[in-house]
Amino acid sequence: MKSTPLSLIAGTVALAAVTGFAALTAPGEAGAPEAKAAARLPVERTSLLCPSPGGVELAETTYTSVTPAGEGGGEAGTAELSPAVPVTDDDAKDDGKKSDTEDKDGKGDKADAKKDAKKEKPVVTLKESGKPVTAETSDEEAPALIGTATGRLAPGWAAQQTTVSPAGSARGLLGLSCGAPDTDFWFPGASTGKTRQDYIHLTNPDDSALVADIELYGPEGPLASDIGDGITVPGRSSVPLLLSTLTTDAVEDVTVHVTTRGGRIGAAIKVAEDEAGTDWLAASTDPSGSLVLPGIPADATSVQLVAFAPGEDDADVKVQLLGKNAPFSPAGNDTLHIKSQMTASVDLKDVTGGEPGSVRLTPVGSGATPIVAALRVVRGSGDKQEIAYIPATEPVGGRATVADNRAKGSVLSLTAPAADAKVKVTTSAGSEGGEQAVKTYTVKAGTTLEVIPEVPSGLKGAYALTVETESGGPVHAARTLTVTEGGIKMFTIQTLPDDGGTVDVPRVTQDLSVLED
Repeated sequence: MKSTPLSLIAGTVALAAVTGFAALTAPGEAGAPEAKAAARLPVERTSLLCPSPGGVELAETTYTSVTPAGEGGGEAGTAELSPAVPVTDDDAKDDGKKSDTEDKDGKGDKADAKKDAKKEKPVVTLKESGKPVTAETSDEEAPALIGTATGRLAPGWAAQQTTVSPAGSARGLLGLSCGAPDTDFWFPGASTGKTRQDYIHLTNPDDSALVADIELYGPEGPLASDIGDGITVPGRSSVPLLLSTLTTDAVEDVTVHVTTRGGRIGAAIKVAEDEAGTDWLAASTDPSGSLVLPGIPADATSVQLVAFAPGEDDADVKVQLLGKNAPFSPAGNDTLHIKSQMTASVDLKDVTGGEPGSVRLTPVGSGATPIVAALRVVRGSGDKQEIAYIPATEPVGGRATVADNRAKGSVLSLTAPAADAKVKVTTSAGSEGGEQAVKTYTVKAGTTLEVIPEVPSGLKGAYALTVETESGGPVHAARTLTVTEGGIKMFTIQTLPDDGGTVDVPRVTQDLSVLED
């Protein structure tokens, strides 16, 4: 998953207003105000984007939205997920003609009413924190959703779309945490192979059209593609692109790089693999020398690691599994060499040995070449198998939330790669009833702790899981959701990076001397 704190700070967060003049006196000069530490304040605006789940017959999609209980900033606020309605040329012309002094005959009001009529009602509306709300659709043409939360509902706002596809060669459970818009995404683990149909969905939340570029990298380097350059994404709309149409090369393991020109988008890849299953592939966290990929289920039958070094230098990394009791290196795969701008992959098979685990990648030697990575995880075998993806992710940090959890089938994975850590896990009230529950866990250094969340008392509907780091080292987390359909344990895995619900705001001091000559 993309680095959520950076994404939220860069493009989706408005800070609480700060008044007063900043002193211009140089530090150390007489009369200079005493420096004060930055304040940690809740954000007042958050944006999320959910790609279209459509295109699958007989599929049922559930949207779940929640803001963790706690103090937020500003007014009560709202949190809504609404259909992406493309901005047309006529809309742009109307906006260009209108001014404060041009509505003497009331035509402007009629134009506004006509334009407002085109806006569809929100699919999901959240009115209070600490309790999720849900909505469902079976529409094959369900659009992408654009969401905004303000006021006290903004800090930590989370949403998920979960789709059950019960039939077809790529039947399965698709889950995705709706993400913040950004300008740069890495997706190791995609494919243009003949058994795969991978669609990348690009969603533009703003009114103005933007241009996106897509680069594809296989095991031998960049894949030839002229189509991926200069893709126009109209305002407030979503564009799905089949990766295999962007190149003539059929490659099993591909890394996809998406960048934008002058705007922000949401990006995710819908993977459909013949006879194996389907799920969403979320973006890896930003390139880093060390990565953690948490939450491999104990009953995983196959695990494949895909990694990529985007810079000019090759990378050599140590591969470790952080198991139930201690870290260890997979036999024969204790290191991985990743050539610059070439996708590397390794089959770790049933590396967990019947226990839960997480993968940690660290540099070999003194170098720390930045990389991105993801895991393809298989459960079951033959016609009963299903797939899911785990991208490298940032730590939980202060707090992280995953929205859609059920009374049965939710498992939380907690990993402490460096030092012992203590975390608080809150299960929210249910969307239709129930009381929240809180439990604290200690995770030993170098291990993965798998827990079944404390189900809220009197639970009805779905609930949210919120993880908070209380002490110790960093913790990485993921949630596995399982739904049994037709005898198949369909599953999806979502990571829990820091929600970016609070940010540092420098303290300022009122100094009227700056107004003097």
